[in-house]
Amino acid sequence: MGNATNGIKKFLSNKNTVTVLGVIVAIAILYIGYNVRVRSAINPVNVPYARVQINAGEQITSDMVGVKQIPPSMLEGDVLVNQGDIIDKYSNIDTAIPEGSLFYKRAVVERDQLPDSIILDYPKGYVLYNMAVDTESTYGNSVFPGNYIDIYLKAVNKIEEGTALNADANKIMLGKLVSNVKVIAVKDASGQAVFSNVDEQRTPAMVVFAVPEEYYILLKKAEFLRTYDSTLIPVPTNESLKDEPGELAITSEQLKDWINAVTVWTET
Repeated sequence: MGNATNGIKKFLSNKNTVTVLGVIVAIAILYIGYNVRVRSAINPVNVPYARVQINAGEQITSDMVGVKQIPPSMLEGDVLVNQGDIIDKYSNIDTAIPEGSLFYKRAVVERDQLPDSIILDYPKGYVLYNMAVDTESTYGNSVFPGNYIDIYLKAVNKIEEGTALNADANKIMLGKLVSNVKVIAVKDASGQAVFSNVDEQRTPAMVVFAVPEEYYILLKKAEFLRTYDSTLIPVPTNESLKDEPGELAITSEQLKDWINAVTVWTET
């Protein structure tokens, strides 16, 4: 045993032997590394593709997406390789995805990134309402699409002198006018969705929701009561956390009657 150990030590102490072993190891490493790189470049990978042509602004459903194998060398640019990044999204408004094409990041967007996305998400017979807001009135940009808000009305009760209710003249009125309003979109001053790009900080300028026409007219009347210094105030609620959010409703008949009393009724 000792002779064998001494023989190995003597063999390894030979400079020529060490050089040869080093060369062999280096060649082996280069060979293995080369083969790994070649295999990674030529072994096909599974990538989603469009089974049919997908028109601009169209929702991408699972039956529109297939999977095929392609060499990794063809994965140039921002190709999407996960179906979860594609299915239930939308093709961009300026992009039609041809049949057989791969999916690219720039061509697939969320619904709220579409310019006309808000027209897709409110009940038939309702009217879209655009309420002016800012960072403060949205509680530090904390109102998101899908959240619910209550709408309060603040106004000055201006009563002419000499009336029986003169004691209430110029007193501030404040109350909840409409409850359980579902927010459809939050836009900035240029109409871009505030939360569509997490890399950009956008300032909210409008909250968009939908209400029955009767509610729309009432809110617009309240909004236009300039001589009463009227202000509509959105207040976030936690209705979206409930299994069954409360129904949209006029909360104060008193405020409703007052708004109608100080405005002109017109038949639509």
